[in-house]
Formats: sequence, C-alpha cells, structure tokens
Amino acid sequence: MPKMKSKSAAKKRFTLTGTGKLKRKHAYHSHILTKKSNKRKRNLGYTVVVDKADVKAVRDMLQC
Repeated sequence: MPKMKSKSAAKKRFTLTGTGKLKRKHAYHSHILTKKSNKRKRNLGYTVVVDKADVKAVRDMLQC
C-alpha cells in the first residue's frame, strides 16, 4: 500500500511545537491594512495554537 500524502496547503500553514501542539498564523494580515488599528495589526502578526475543535482535522491533513 502506498504512503499517505500530507496536504501541501496544510504543510505550508501549520507547524508542530516541541510539545506536539499545532501553531497557526492569523488571517486578515495581508492587505487593506490602512483601516486596521495598530493594535489589531500587531496582534494579527503573532502565531497562536490551533483550537481544540480543529486539531483532529488539521492532524488528518498533516498525517501526523
């Protein structure tokens, strides 16, 4: 049986932490930044852990 392939899009968007959690970046930080406040843009720049409800789906995409 052939190996299972990971989704290429998920490989680009998610990373594993040392403890096995999944990190992701925020959306809405690429364009139309003039109307967003500095605080909002700053907070969108940080990474965040994937929500518990979505972890199973992301792990299935990454095959990990």
